[in-house]
Amino acid sequence: MHRVYMDANATTPLLPEVMEAMRPYWMEHFGNASSIHRDGQLARTAVDRARETMARFFNCHDAEVVFNSGGTEGDNTAIFGLLHPGDHFVTTSIEHSAILQAARRLARHGIDTTFVAPLPSGLIDPIDIRRAIRPETRLISVMLANNETGVIQPVEEIGRIANETGIFFHIDAVQGAGKIEFDVRRIGCHLLSISAHKMHGPKGIGAMFVRRGTPVEPLLVGGSHERRQRAGTENVAGIVGLAKAAELALHSLEDGTIDRLAVLRDRLEAGILEISGTGVNGVSEDGQTVLRAANTTNIWFDQLEGEALVIALDMKGVSISGGSACHSGATEPSHVLMAMGLDKNRARASLRFSLLKTVTEADVDHVLRVVPQAVEHLRALSPVAAGTLG
Repeated sequence: MHRVYMDANATTPLLPEVMEAMRPYWMEHFGNASSIHRDGQLARTAVDRARETMARFFNCHDAEVVFNSGGTEGDNTAIFGLLHPGDHFVTTSIEHSAILQAARRLARHGIDTTFVAPLPSGLIDPIDIRRAIRPETRLISVMLANNETGVIQPVEEIGRIANETGIFFHIDAVQGAGKIEFDVRRIGCHLLSISAHKMHGPKGIGAMFVRRGTPVEPLLVGGSHERRQRAGTENVAGIVGLAKAAELALHSLEDGTIDRLAVLRDRLEAGILEISGTGVNGVSEDGQTVLRAANTTNIWFDQLEGEALVIALDMKGVSISGGSACHSGATEPSHVLMAMGLDKNRARASLRFSLLKTVTEADVDHVLRVVPQAVEHLRALSPVAAGTLG
């Protein structure tokens, strides 16, 4: 069976160039980067070069790059590393669970959080962020691009607010990195988190931008790794893979790959919307889709259970999801879509299509053939459509 993977926001496969860059650091150059002998120094050189690449990716100094295990650790570090009892935290109700669950834990330690709701389009209004600020507010955290809808947030405007008010600003850029051009200097953030496996790099490795002078306490203590900002023997192969993925991502932002991806996403979206009883989650009041990550669309299908459609499409060779992979199997509808004002039925009937950079016209054609068939079949079984619902 021909299979098409359209769940890139959950994870992505390694690109061949990334795999090849990593291979020597599992085998020939396996040394510990903290060792002073030749094997260790070969590993140290690889880490240093990777740090230089990530500094270009973020547009920061080498010393402001901290390698870690991924987005969740980065998000947790920003929150637990900066906030203390009596502080106030401002974030949004559409963040990843790595932010939301950390904020709930803070409440047990005397730290209050304000969760700013989005507009129905999924956008966060910077004015609402400003209104949420209190004298004791110490940190603002807003994602760059939403993992479920792809909606890109106005982080530069929020950065200006943080700068004007003297508040630390963290960005979860896990879903935006590699798809959206960004610059930590232009944004004005103090911290930013990314994860390699969302942009065709390996799982279990990520990086943070930590602006010089930001008083973040490390989550992990022990050795002097990462300038004492994150203890633990460096994952050299993973770090090399992350850097290669970042390098390739920079090229894709310049060579038309992302523009091509947006065109294919739009063609997929337009084709699915020809099915009756469908619509896009992420639309402004005037009916226009808002700015989104180039690879992502979130579509509702009336008179359907989204999970049933995920299963039906999987049987036809198409992998998609109902939202964040971190909540796969959850019985509750998406907190993102609920925060945008969807009712439970429509939220449960919504699916995310997120395309790989390697997607082809043939892949889109295949999905556009099988989705209408699956929808028609499931709707025929629906008690609403059949008129058997009392």
